[in-house]
Amino acid sequence: MSDAAPPPQKTTQDNRALIILLSVVFINIAGFGVVIPLLPFYASSFGAPAWQVIILFSAYSLGNFFAEPLWGKLSDRIGRRPVLMLTIFGNALTYVLLAFAPDLWIAMLIRFGGGILTGNISTIQGYLADVTPPEKRAGRMGFIAAAFSLGFVTGPVLGGLLAHPDQGTAGFRLPLLIAAGLALTAGIGVTLFVRETRHVHKDAPRRARFEGLTDALAHPVIRRVLVVSLIAMAGFAGMEATFGLWAKHQFSWGPREISFCFLAIGVTAALAQSLLTGWMARRIGEAATLMCGLCLIALGFGFQPLVGQNWMIAVLGMIVVALGQSLAFPNIVAIISKSAPHDRQGEMLGLNTAAGALARIFGPLVAAPLFTGIGPSAPFAVAAGLCLPALFMAWRVSKAVRRSA
Repeated sequence: MSDAAPPPQKTTQDNRALIILLSVVFINIAGFGVVIPLLPFYASSFGAPAWQVIILFSAYSLGNFFAEPLWGKLSDRIGRRPVLMLTIFGNALTYVLLAFAPDLWIAMLIRFGGGILTGNISTIQGYLADVTPPEKRAGRMGFIAAAFSLGFVTGPVLGGLLAHPDQGTAGFRLPLLIAAGLALTAGIGVTLFVRETRHVHKDAPRRARFEGLTDALAHPVIRRVLVVSLIAMAGFAGMEATFGLWAKHQFSWGPREISFCFLAIGVTAALAQSLLTGWMARRIGEAATLMCGLCLIALGFGFQPLVGQNWMIAVLGMIVVALGQSLAFPNIVAIISKSAPHDRQGEMLGLNTAAGALARIFGPLVAAPLFTGIGPSAPFAVAAGLCLPALFMAWRVSKAVRRSA
């Protein structure tokens, strides 16, 4: 009986839910992607030095760090749909507020609030885990990651084309309002089309505030995967926060050129996550695919300090990084999802996203002095180096997965 195929109606409903969720993710992340490459230039319109640009990046991640476990745990209890609605509509509001922020410190506060209100990635991943059998989760997490990547393709291009840095802060209002409109559209999509998938949450026992973290750190697989996520994301976040400043220094690029670089990265990631991630996970396993991804990330970051004035090699290096991420990060999520109890998917995935948010706080804070004190390419070298301990820990994850199996 346990091997029986699911009813056709149930399969159709789950496939429809997947398509709707992918559409919502794409629209929401497209709005988010509008903002990311503009932030260094947005901060510069207030006359901000490089260290304040880094704080503007980190403020959002700090909000995410506090919010992700909360929203993930709450979605396990009250359902995925209401949490998605609240966070996505909150996202739209923060873009509007950011468009009319009177000074940089208010903008930082808005970004912090936006990080709290939009900490919903674990809820989306939990929704997908609810409707996906364990053996298919790596592939479907890859689909979610592909929707993210396509959003980052569309968003930065829109932001780069619509922004006018020569007009000061007013030159960024149109792309920020476009981002708000996209988030609003995603919220309406959730309201109208996304059904609830959690039906037993009201009977779930209430747990102590830090019980989830304690249980995750005691789990032989989950704790190691969280360390991998923390280390790998810290290097990437440091590079991400300084990439616009680095490209401006290295190639005299502005928002438009950076947006087209993001286009190449996003197309690569979307294709890899759709076609390659699930296939490799089924062939060699999630842990081995994770290690392959980390090797490619290290290789791509290692290119960057050597590019000189050759922007094509720089873009190639970032494409290799995007390919590595496409293999690594969906499989981190899949490993945690398969290792966590069914009624605690959102909570455990929220801890993973919180680890990523913590990395996006400290990564940029370390990258800023590296950029200004050692050299513009130093964050790339450090990011490549951080992949080595992450790779060692991923190897430990593979051993723990085999033991638990």
